[in-house]
Amino acid sequence: MNNTRFATAVHIMTILSKFPQEFLTSDWIAGSININPVMVRKEIGVLKDAGLVISRQGKIGGSQLSRNASEINLSEIYKAVKNSEVLGKKNLTPNPECPVGKNINSKLDDLFKETDLLVIQFLETKSLKEFTDQFR
Repeated sequence: MNNTRFATAVHIMTILSKFPQEFLTSDWIAGSININPVMVRKEIGVLKDAGLVISRQGKIGGSQLSRNASEINLSEIYKAVKNSEVLGKKNLTPNPECPVGKNINSKLDDLFKETDLLVIQFLETKSLKEFTDQFR
C-alpha cells in the first residue's frame, strides 16, 4: 500500500478506542493526526461502510467504534482502506515478445496475492485493543 490510508485509519481507530464512551468529532481527531478534518471524515465514511465505526450528526455529533476494540482486528481496518497492492503496481506494457515480459504480470499477480494474504493473516492476530494498549 503506497499511501498513508492504513496509518490514518489505524490512528483514527486508536483514538476512538481510547475514548470508547465518547462521540469524537472529525475536527478533534484531525488535530491528533495533524491533517484536514475532511480527510478524517472521508476515512470515517469508509470505516463506517465497513461496519467498524458508528456516527451521529448534529451538535452532539461525532464517531465512535461500532463494537469493543478487542473484537476488531487490524486486518479489518486494512481491508476497509486497502486500495493498492502492498508491493506496488504491475508493469503496464511489458514486451510480449520477451520470455519474461510476456509472463511477468501473471507471476506478479501470484506474488502480490500471496504477500497480501500474509499481511492479512498477520494483522488478524492483532486486535485494535492490543494496539491501543501501547498508548498509556
